[in-house]
Amino acid sequence: MTRVLQVMAGADKGGAEAFFVRLVTALQRAGLDQRAAIRTNAARAAALRAAGVDTIELPFGGWFDFTTGPALKRVLADYRPDIALTWMSRATQRLPRSPAIHVARLGGYYDFKHYRRCDHLIANTAGIADHLVQGGIDPARVHVLRNFVDAVDAMPVDRAGLDTPADAKVVLAMGRLHENKAFDVLLAAVARIEGAWLWLAGSGPEDAALKAQAARLGIAGRVRFLGWRDDGGALLASADVLVCSSRHEPLGNVVLEAWAARRPVVAAASAGPAMLIVDGESGLLAPVDDAVALADAIGRVLSDAGLAGRLAEAGHTAWAQGYTEDRVVAAYLDFFRRIKT
Repeated sequence: MTRVLQVMAGADKGGAEAFFVRLVTALQRAGLDQRAAIRTNAARAAALRAAGVDTIELPFGGWFDFTTGPALKRVLADYRPDIALTWMSRATQRLPRSPAIHVARLGGYYDFKHYRRCDHLIANTAGIADHLVQGGIDPARVHVLRNFVDAVDAMPVDRAGLDTPADAKVVLAMGRLHENKAFDVLLAAVARIEGAWLWLAGSGPEDAALKAQAARLGIAGRVRFLGWRDDGGALLASADVLVCSSRHEPLGNVVLEAWAARRPVVAAASAGPAMLIVDGESGLLAPVDDAVALADAIGRVLSDAGLAGRLAEAGHTAWAQGYTEDRVVAAYLDFFRRIKT
């Protein structure tokens, strides 16, 4: 049986980190023999162990971290994995050399220098794969393996509990409060849509600046900053449209989550959403950093129930055809089999 060591040195919260837990636990359910080495995170470790994954927590610190390297060497020597799969650059750099086949997974357009010693590279979009090949990576070492999101049949969150009128038109956005997500553009767009309320679920360095912007725009009364949430399905079930406003977005897991929940999507045409969405069919696209166009697209969905329904159904079909757990797990297991032989 193939043995895989999963290595993740991610942040406390984030899309890649959430997908790491989803994939590793799904692979465990599928019967893969695997272990995990992660940056210290009690909640993540608990989720992995609850799924039956033998998990070690390590610092994954800087130059003066003398714990992580030796601990990984011991894991490699004791477990003797056939494949070591590292997630993003820090884990990739810290993995000691071993007989294991070294695979790195990239969810963004990262610097090649961190990945040149890897045997294989996983890109979660064709665009990232093209970026690697154009940068001089052997195409035979580059593989596209998609993300998946779960279909969550959640009860709608109580709008009253979020101080939102029951009949309000609710725009939902989810993600790290970072300049790449362009929530500043989304706030400017919502300010142009009379009667629209915005739920912004996330945390990050732009929190104070975005709250100040909402106040300047005069829309603080209809914007709810929800902080980081683990009930995205319930939020989607209660919202009227999901908006991905990112100016830089390699994939866009929130688009997939909305599709799975049968919610219409409006997105800025950054790399990931522009790859996922057929404009006018499975969502509406607006130019990046264009608050006027974004407001127009959101307004169209909020004012046309027929359009919203058609976008939601087409998005759900796209999710079912390519971004479900069974399809993605099967692709990963096939990939592991192919590179091991």
